[in-house]
Amino acid sequence: MSAATTRSRTPDRLCAEAVDLARAAAEEAAAPGIVGEHVGLVSEGDRVVTHYFACRELGYRGWRWAVTVARASRAKIVTVDEAALLPGPDAVLAPEWVPWSERLRPGDMGPGDLLPTDAEDLRLEPGYSGEDEPAPNVPVSHEMADLVEAEDADLTADSPAGFTVAPLRGSIPAVAEELGMRRARVLSRYGLHTAADRWEEAFGPKTPMAQAAPAACVSCGFLVPIGGSLGQAFGACANEFSPADGRLVSLAYGCGGHSEAAVMPRPPQPAAPVIDETRVDPFPLRPSSDSGSVSATADADTEELGHS
Repeated sequence: MSAATTRSRTPDRLCAEAVDLARAAAEEAAAPGIVGEHVGLVSEGDRVVTHYFACRELGYRGWRWAVTVARASRAKIVTVDEAALLPGPDAVLAPEWVPWSERLRPGDMGPGDLLPTDAEDLRLEPGYSGEDEPAPNVPVSHEMADLVEAEDADLTADSPAGFTVAPLRGSIPAVAEELGMRRARVLSRYGLHTAADRWEEAFGPKTPMAQAAPAACVSCGFLVPIGGSLGQAFGACANEFSPADGRLVSLAYGCGGHSEAAVMPRPPQPAAPVIDETRVDPFPLRPSSDSGSVSATADADTEELGHS
């Protein structure tokens, strides 16, 4: 039979009557005027009772002073076991503590902030194989690993520029650097999948913008293709008026800024004018000599008829 089932349901009479003794113990532990009225008691076991008193401390609404008293078998004297301030059923409590690594959210980092990466991060995998010691400023080095272990550690007094960056000559990190493989770790397949899920949730086909779009990004002229395996499902948006400008978007995403959504028609060309009113016709102030029906010079025939 467990100890919980052997506890007495009925409080011990002498312990239950020791309210003044419990109040005195609570007032000794608390500041003057903080202990309030007696709000109840609970039987903790045979000849063990806990008395509760209201707490008048500002900022501790719903908390209670708990004083546990007890007496020995066949004894008439009640003694104090302990006194503590405990939250009640409707007490205002602080949120549950969460480690810093779980509190971080996208966008929390600012200028000058450093985010240590776990040496066993599933999103990363070795960029090259080998058992050589990495450079001290590499995230998997012993120095950085020790800093990761500390919850609130200062990252060292020196700047990262003070570490020795050049690997040992002839080591695998030196050969990898010579071949252009400067990264100690690269993105793993798990890291690719988690990144793809995150991007598709933000700019994917299930978003309200994509549901109302006239067409998908795969046929948009503002889509910039990317390389690698992610290029089969994502691209970069280059439309400054799109909500996804400069972001990686799913090929199935879409918005109202699609290049072919509403192509503006060409302005109509006016017809050729029947009368050209834009051209100036020259009119001489004096008529020319050959513009009339009568010749300006007299001849023999006109003189005989009396014409002058």
